[in-house]
Amino acid sequence: MTPFKGLVAFPITPMDADGKRDERRRAIAAALSETGGRTPVIAGVGALRTDETVRLTRDARAEGAAGGLLAPVSYTPLTDEEVFAHFAAVSAACDLPICIYNNPSTTHFTFSDELIGRLSALDHVIAVKNPAPAADTASAAIAALRGRAPAGFSVGYSADWGCAEALIAGADAWYSVVAGLFPAVALDITRAVARGDVAAARAADARLAPLWTLFKAFGGLRVMYAAANLTGLCAAAPPLPILPLAGEARRQVEAALHDLGLIA
Repeated sequence: MTPFKGLVAFPITPMDADGKRDERRRAIAAALSETGGRTPVIAGVGALRTDETVRLTRDARAEGAAGGLLAPVSYTPLTDEEVFAHFAAVSAACDLPICIYNNPSTTHFTFSDELIGRLSALDHVIAVKNPAPAADTASAAIAALRGRAPAGFSVGYSADWGCAEALIAGADAWYSVVAGLFPAVALDITRAVARGDVAAARAADARLAPLWTLFKAFGGLRVMYAAANLTGLCAAAPPLPILPLAGEARRQVEAALHDLGLIA
């Protein structure tokens, strides 16, 4: 069974100032202990070098992760052939199921449908996480990818504000920031789509519009750190150089969470 299906939640990962390799392994172990086998755990395995990515992928497999999320990060912009070679090396080195992480705003690399199709032919590369398309193009985008990948390849999307429509259009997975802290509101949408209740899914998504506005204005990471502090679940600030939201921005997050009933 693929771990890249349905709602995939990304909680804030505890990390000290060093963020060493052994700490990443402990974070995976802690997540597995918390889930107790009830939910698959996916680990981020991206690194600046292929050899380090291979080590992180092997670590994730050794700790018991169900899959790895692999973004091609590099100091210099990468070519398609370099990215293919990177994934091929990881695929050959470890049998951990891998999801292609297409995150152009972070990595400055954009996966074409053609490249995703090539990568899907590699052993263990079984999913993609793409930025959510516009609602009116979602069905065509999903069909285009399915036409290039083998049966069973998981097509999923991120950018929370666009994922309800992507699920409605037939996406396999929603890679969600909000679900890492408030899973119930994301499950309302995911379960409504699963039972074919499109109206309920869209209504649940529309209810979260104030939060999506904040995500687009400030970035989901900053909003979720502020939310974690406001709920009392976390007293940590985001890792530098990212600065925590303060002043009017923090007040906007607090007001939105209060109006949604997510904080008292």
